[in-house]
Amino acid sequence: MSVTSAKVLSLSLAFIISCTAAFAQQVKSDVANFYSLLNGYSSKSNASLSYLSKEPKNTEKWRKSARAKLHELLAFDPEPAPLNTKVLSTTKRDGYTQHLVRYNVNNLQKTEAFLLVPDNITKPAPAVIALHDHGGFYFYGKEKHTFTDNQPLILKEYIQNLYEGRHYADELARRGFVVLCPDAIYFGSQKIDPAQLVNTKGYFDKVEDADESERIKLFNKQVAGPNEVAMNKTILTSGTTWLGIIAQNDRVAVDFLLSRPEVDPERIGCIGLSLGGLRSTYLFGLDPRIKTGVVAAFSTTYQHMLQQHAHHTWMMYVPRQYEFLDLPDVASLNAPRPLMVMNCKQDKLFNLAGMQAAEQKLSTIYTKMKAPEKFSTKYYDEPHSMTIPMQEDAISWLEKWLK
Repeated sequence: MSVTSAKVLSLSLAFIISCTAAFAQQVKSDVANFYSLLNGYSSKSNASLSYLSKEPKNTEKWRKSARAKLHELLAFDPEPAPLNTKVLSTTKRDGYTQHLVRYNVNNLQKTEAFLLVPDNITKPAPAVIALHDHGGFYFYGKEKHTFTDNQPLILKEYIQNLYEGRHYADELARRGFVVLCPDAIYFGSQKIDPAQLVNTKGYFDKVEDADESERIKLFNKQVAGPNEVAMNKTILTSGTTWLGIIAQNDRVAVDFLLSRPEVDPERIGCIGLSLGGLRSTYLFGLDPRIKTGVVAAFSTTYQHMLQQHAHHTWMMYVPRQYEFLDLPDVASLNAPRPLMVMNCKQDKLFNLAGMQAAEQKLSTIYTKMKAPEKFSTKYYDEPHSMTIPMQEDAISWLEKWLK
């Protein structure tokens, strides 16, 4: 081989090796080669209103300013309406009474909720708003963590899978909490109506001869799930956000509890799993009437979601929020009020690094506010769920700070 050929071969091998090394160093992402563009843009200026960005001397002024910006970004400010509460049914259960109620959440929407009132209340009691999950199960909302009679098999299996078969809202009621379990928009009493869809793709033919569980499954998989995309596009076109609607509805749940003589207005908390954890994050952060919160299986940072796992329900995304507030920053808006975050190590919706980054941010904020004991993060070697041990830890936390 000539000297020239040897040099050419050497240069070629060096080029191949360098390209291979560069390829190996590339970050794998849900958006492939576009990750560098989007991550670079977001890194330019993010979470500018975080408590950690400037460490404001006037905490209340910071809190007011950050909440106002978040309210602006959520972009849902409908005309209010009187609650006009109607009790649709009342059922005596073991240790409590279950009321099915309907009330206005604004002048355009109503929702239904279960109100659970413990037996033998002699004075205003602590209350908890229990916020249901998503799970791709739209046919029901509040029923996923509240006991109901004659449950179809598909619902029983769902509750067994996510909650180890226990209805944690009822457990809270048996332990002395007044509990409100409202339906979010797109679930349960607020679910989408197939009869008003432009194209149902043969849905009605399929459900005609199906049993109850199969009909529910078809509704979830063929109607509600696929139409999340059109729903979110239409919500954005209308000038609002899906999470804005949810958050406004959930804040009216506080109004509802305050209308009840059984409730102590100074002892109201919130709890939720998955989408319920996201709802709990926003309700806790936005509403100072909430005195303590529990977030289960919905904790991460937007930085980690940018690379991977930005594939959740359309309900969680708020345009431009990361510019001002990271996800854990939302919860920090009510700090140093007590907050517990429960993470599942086997959770496929979030990576462990994201959970730990969110924990670090919140832990630092609570420490700087001189209240580290009011923030707790726990990790469980479980998939995405709220197991009975998790429920027990959450109930203990709510009892500690509300009783």
